[in-house]
Amino acid sequence: MTREEFTAIALSFPGADEGTSYGKPAFKVRGKFFTRIRAEDDSAVLQCVPVDERDLLIEMDPATFHLTDHYRGYPIVLARLATLDPAQARGFLERQWRKLATRAMEKAWDAGR
Repeated sequence: MTREEFTAIALSFPGADEGTSYGKPAFKVRGKFFTRIRAEDDSAVLQCVPVDERDLLIEMDPATFHLTDHYRGYPIVLARLATLDPAQARGFLERQWRKLATRAMEKAWDAGR
């Protein structure tokens, strides 16, 4: 997946827009951090991934999923865009989006599917 493809997926969620987080380009929903692409390794920061799931993902697909010490204590996994499946990216992003969206946003999203 390319940066452009990931960007298109991230921005396809209602209320998602581009912004910054800690001075780095990021995507936000309702002004809150949604995701970003790390320039250091071209990896997406995917939230709402419990530690046990994260560890399994890294074990099963280390070419795609990884972690740095900075994210170790959080329910986050890093995913290299070059090998990340777009459907997987959408699934992870939807989890985080639902956490940030209002009930009305969720209802509208679900009704339109």
